[in-house]
Amino acid sequence: MNFLDGMDWNERLKVFDALVDKCPRFDRKGKSMIYTSANGYMFALLNKDGEIGIRFPKAVQEKYIKEFQSSIYKSYGAVMKGYVLIPDHMLEDLDTVAKYLNESYDYVMSLEPK
Repeated sequence: MNFLDGMDWNERLKVFDALVDKCPRFDRKGKSMIYTSANGYMFALLNKDGEIGIRFPKAVQEKYIKEFQSSIYKSYGAVMKGYVLIPDHMLEDLDTVAKYLNESYDYVMSLEPK
């Protein structure tokens, strides 16, 4: 069991906001669909189930799925290409997850702007 068990979506939104607050280079966006974006690309999402997904390049995605003992990320029934589901247990250490979120930001900033 972890600290997120039993939390409703609004409480999980507070966790997502606390995570994004640790990353001063970007802000959380959206009212009902919660996300971060930069350079024309979304790179973190909070889905309707309160799950957080972070986007990485394909090779890094595969590495982190294994390392985090996780899976690809789904939002509203769709597989989100390039995203890794951040397991709830990792969210007990937002400083570490913020490093991954900053890594994702750096990745989308390296892409051709949309």
